[in-house]
Amino acid sequence: MSASECTTTAAAPAAAAAASSAPAVSACGAAAAAHEASWRSPLELTLLGAIWGGSFLFMRVAAADFGPFPLVEARLGLGALVLLPLLWAARAQFTPALWLRIAGIAAINSVIPFTLFAWGAERAPAGIGAITNAMTVMFTALVAFLFYGENIGPRRLVGLVGGFVGVAILASGKTAGESVWPAALAGTAASLCYGFGINFVRRYLTGYPSGAVAAANLVSGTVLLAPLAIYNWPHHPIAAASWASALLLGVLCTGVAFVFYYRLIARVGAPRTSTVTYLIPLFGVIWAWLILGEPLTLTMGLAGALILAGVALSQSNAKR
Repeated sequence: MSASECTTTAAAPAAAAAASSAPAVSACGAAAAAHEASWRSPLELTLLGAIWGGSFLFMRVAAADFGPFPLVEARLGLGALVLLPLLWAARAQFTPALWLRIAGIAAINSVIPFTLFAWGAERAPAGIGAITNAMTVMFTALVAFLFYGENIGPRRLVGLVGGFVGVAILASGKTAGESVWPAALAGTAASLCYGFGINFVRRYLTGYPSGAVAAANLVSGTVLLAPLAIYNWPHHPIAAASWASALLLGVLCTGVAFVFYYRLIARVGAPRTSTVTYLIPLFGVIWAWLILGEPLTLTMGLAGALILAGVALSQSNAKR
């Protein structure tokens, strides 16, 4: 199933409905398909975590040369090009009123958080952004509770408190004698934006093909950020490593990763796909350590453990 065939909130039911209307297959064929899914989905989930974890590495490499606004513009534009066929296939559904709605959500769900993470990447190790990104799950639950009346539950509440304690510990740390709290604060604010954005998508973009919505989000973000990106475009030569990082950030970590994401939702459902949240900080820290030689500190480990424990509590409550 392609990404354009699943919607933001009904991917699993849609997949089940499609399966029920398909011709019957032999027992051998079904067993073979189940065997393939048993190894293929975890492999793709791990690959997705590795790709999204790598985005913090690429931001760290490219941000100093590009600056936040031009780097995010490149990321949004390149990602939009990858997903453009999905938007083109569903273009008849995208009215001017819908485009205005998507543009507003794109500012909250892409432009602002991407820029905050890129700004933080100039100032602190890549692992800081990767760890704070995990707060998205808890902020999504908090926004739903505060603004939409959803039950937060005791597990999520404990998880949220644990996550905030983890961020406080992370912000108190230093790397090479430099405080990392500005980057930790920026990453936390970016995750809060994602929390609002996810709730907005659930409530205002339900019923549209999710791949097309993702493409429209990136296109809108590209247009919104263009003036700031052009004004702040660097006048100095940009290193080849920074260009390569920007290219991979846009094409691989934004465009291709979304395709993987929606394919997984269609195949195994949103709850299982959401476990990628645990893999992103892990890979973000590992890539930065292996490739950039960034340190692994006790503060980062303790903070990451608290935040991921909070995520686990939040998700376990959601599944009850």
